[in-house]
Amino acid sequence: MPISLEGDRERFQSKREDLEIDKLFRALVKIEGSDLHLKVDCPPYIRVAGSLRPLNRGPIDNDEMVSLIFPMMNERSRNIFDIDGGADFAYSLDIDGKRWRFRVNVLQQMGHVGLVARRVNNWIPDFKSLYLPDGLEELCKFSQGMILLAGITGSGKSTTIASMLNWVNHNYRKHILTLDDPIEFTFTEDKCLINQREIGDDVKDFGIGMKHAVREDPDVILVGELRDRETFETAIQAAETGHLVFGTIHSSTAPSTIGRILDLFPQSMHSAIRSALAFNMKAIIAQKLLPSILEGVQRVPTVEIMTFSPTVRKLILGAEDNKLSDAIRIGAPEGMQDFTMSLKNLVMEDKIDRAAAFEVAPNPEALKMALKGIEVKQPGIL
Repeated sequence: MPISLEGDRERFQSKREDLEIDKLFRALVKIEGSDLHLKVDCPPYIRVAGSLRPLNRGPIDNDEMVSLIFPMMNERSRNIFDIDGGADFAYSLDIDGKRWRFRVNVLQQMGHVGLVARRVNNWIPDFKSLYLPDGLEELCKFSQGMILLAGITGSGKSTTIASMLNWVNHNYRKHILTLDDPIEFTFTEDKCLINQREIGDDVKDFGIGMKHAVREDPDVILVGELRDRETFETAIQAAETGHLVFGTIHSSTAPSTIGRILDLFPQSMHSAIRSALAFNMKAIIAQKLLPSILEGVQRVPTVEIMTFSPTVRKLILGAEDNKLSDAIRIGAPEGMQDFTMSLKNLVMEDKIDRAAAFEVAPNPEALKMALKGIEVKQPGIL
């Protein structure tokens, strides 16, 4: 059903209202939506609890879209947009005495300008409030290596990584360095010294940022999204030289992340990359967000964890990626869990309903048996 803006005029009035688009960002925060979508000839849409809903107003024409979007872009973002047809940047706004941040993508489609903005919480939730598994805490205790968060856009990867970094911040005296494009979460220093660099504003690109990073004495590095070969190479080199490196990657499961990484490189390099992964990767965490049945909670994550046990390392070195799912299923004592195990726990703990679990279950029959308490005997994987 449409979301009404009537009656909210006082909320939209502030002492100094700089931009017209701020009204839409305030609506996003008020409704507790996660994303704002603007497209010419459509009303604004807001994603609430995973579903898109239109605001109760008329469609945005081309002139209004330009007047909404371009004033919020600085010269650098506008230049990137003009050259590339799209630009990413962060946007901040004071709403009811709180500072809110938004990750903004401005795009061009069929000759028109559009926008998608993600609301970023102005606080960093802990593992418990995010309903994340306890095993993530153990992964934060590594002193070196690489930990990747995998998932599609909107699966909560950035929030989970922020929570993990903040756990380090509260428990160790280390130097955390983040390289973001753009910066989403801003950290408040506790025990750690934290430097946050934004690509474009603070440093030209990831390559230069990582070149500087090794001279800046970091213990923990966040490299943001691993989009290309250069970014991954610099990240794995940092892990090899004694740093704990966090990053995100677009892949649907922990095992499929191996292939996603290999796709960044020519076939001739795959053996070397497998070796680098086997000896430097500590864990790959994949997650999806599902609608929750908990009161006051919109969504909870289902999480797959693949730690790099001797079995997992041997399978990766031997290019036996097809057996990694089985290794995860039998690796619970080593902190692993697959999506079936995670979905079962969420249903049994009354956090999601059975329909939501079966909708995303990679193996519905295995989930059905797990919910009945039947343990599936796994074949040998070595």
